[in-house]
Amino acid sequence: MQNTLAREPVRAFCVFVYKVVDEVNEPILVKIYHVPGTRSIRVIWLCNELNIPLEIETIPTFDAAFKASPDWRAKSPTGKVPVLEIDGITMYESCAMLQFILEKHDPQGLVPKAGTRDSAEYHKWSWFAEATFARPLGDMAQHTSIKPEAERIPEVVVESRERALLCVEAVDAHMQDREYLLDCGFTAADIVMGYSMMLARRFSVLENHHKHGSAYFDRLLARPAFQAALRA
Repeated sequence: MQNTLAREPVRAFCVFVYKVVDEVNEPILVKIYHVPGTRSIRVIWLCNELNIPLEIETIPTFDAAFKASPDWRAKSPTGKVPVLEIDGITMYESCAMLQFILEKHDPQGLVPKAGTRDSAEYHKWSWFAEATFARPLGDMAQHTSIKPEAERIPEVVVESRERALLCVEAVDAHMQDREYLLDCGFTAADIVMGYSMMLARRFSVLENHHKHGSAYFDRLLARPAFQAALRA
């Protein structure tokens, strides 16, 4: 499936870095191995925002046998998704994929200039979204739907929900007077956070009384690039 979604204009006041390189106009060959509802959404969303042609290979049966298969383990040593193939390079870890794509092709300026205050905020919220926020949500998923029922531990779900709720409250407070995580406007940090917020809403950790966080996530959901990624 080819991605040809147009990138909407960015209204921003950050100091962005724009790369002028010889290969900027050369096609970037990108293929993502995708399972709906997983972190591959982040990569598809970013490519949609940047209008990068993307081949999406959806794995029809992502079960234990597939995860353990030699061919898949050669691409993903832990058996997880997503896996990205880009210009002859195979990658795993969704946030690393985003960063590498942005290093090669970011004409819209979705990453602030290195060494600036905006860059510090960008990295802070990107790492928070994945390393701090997504982890308890992942534990909730494991112990509510992914693990065999006999291996699920209800106490893990309760403790993980409490940790995830702290993260939702932090985002809710931060978004009180902002449209996006950075004051300048939409950046790739919002893509990283958007997936974690999606899980938070799915597990009813993000609720209507988190009015600022909910409004923020609704703004992300309204972006055509995110909508297309969710349909992939």
